Amino acid sequence: MNLISRGTSAVACAASLLLAAGPLTGAVGVEAAGGADIRLAGSGASFPAPFYKRLVAEYQQLHPNILIDYASIGSGGGIKNITDKTVDFAGSDAPMSKKELEAAGGSDNLIEIPSCAGGVVPTYNLPGVKGDIRFTGELLADIYMGKVTRWNDRAIASLNHGLSLPDTAITPVWRTDGSGTTFIFTNYLATQSEEFTSTIGMGKQVKWPLGQGGKGNEGVTAVVQKTPGALGYVEQGYADNNDLAYGYVQNRDGNMVKASPESVSMAGAGAVSQMSGAILAADIWNQPGSDAYPIASFTYLIVYRDLNNLESKQEAQALVDFLWWATHEGQKFAEELDYAPLAEPVQKKVEGALRMLTYKGERLNVGQ
Repeated sequence: MNLISRGTSAVACAASLLLAAGPLTGAVGVEAAGGADIRLAGSGASFPAPFYKRLVAEYQQLHPNILIDYASIGSGGGIKNITDKTVDFAGSDAPMSKKELEAAGGSDNLIEIPSCAGGVVPTYNLPGVKGDIRFTGELLADIYMGKVTRWNDRAIASLNHGLSLPDTAITPVWRTDGSGTTFIFTNYLATQSEEFTSTIGMGKQVKWPLGQGGKGNEGVTAVVQKTPGALGYVEQGYADNNDLAYGYVQNRDGNMVKASPESVSMAGAGAVSQMSGAILAADIWNQPGSDAYPIASFTYLIVYRDLNNLESKQEAQALVDFLWWATHEGQKFAEELDYAPLAEPVQKKVEGALRMLTYKGERLNVGQ
């Protein structure tokens, strides 16, 4: 999409994207030599938005001729936008489903690559409680099903000896939008509770039986912050950036583990064997490993395999260059923001997928 060719309407579009995305949208770029800016637009998952914001800001320093917008609207919105070809790339915490792939022209028409990994944490608002609360997956499922309703319930107290838990009602907080974070959380809970699987189920959007909703990780964070007794699920970076307390979760090996780049990396260590081709999807929740954090996931970037939805080969090449940088040099910023960077074997899989990208059938320069 060329800013010069679209004139004032492009400026208006850029402004609307920025306003819609709020503070987690990254937009950088200045006029390039010859007077032609290159602008790239993406939208989707809020889970990795702080990382993407940092990537865009850092990329500006290296390539001031590139303007990149990323709207943090949720994974479902991102997949809809890439399917409709209203953006150049999409972010999703959930791999595209078979139905979504078919709607976008089939799996041979797309490339889906991990950009980093992260943990979804149980975050809570309990004034006066000192110390991190410990959870099991079964307990979290019971809370969201309405079977455990107060913070001093024996099911919580038995895991948290030494903590003085209040007789306060639990308000479960959940995402109202189509969300990859919900996809990760519900798929993990489904491994812990057959009743949860049969009553609430798994997906980007489910019907919660009680509690209060918020749009995006931002919305859930806001509800938890203002609601004493609230329990929500957000990406670890949102909890850290907003000074939210979050707890330990018992992993598959029976150990209580707190989310960190290291514990999330442990969860992703065995994922390479699941990855092949252009759609590099792998589930990493509830993985074995003494130090593996159990509610973990890759988050993905999605583009068309042939980038003919972009207006020029120059734009297509700029997008390829950004994707390569983001999954290689840009990984050094992941851990600073509490994400787990891609391991080298995963990067090799990503490289293979990126080398499949073309523009109107012509190969693009990848990794050069």
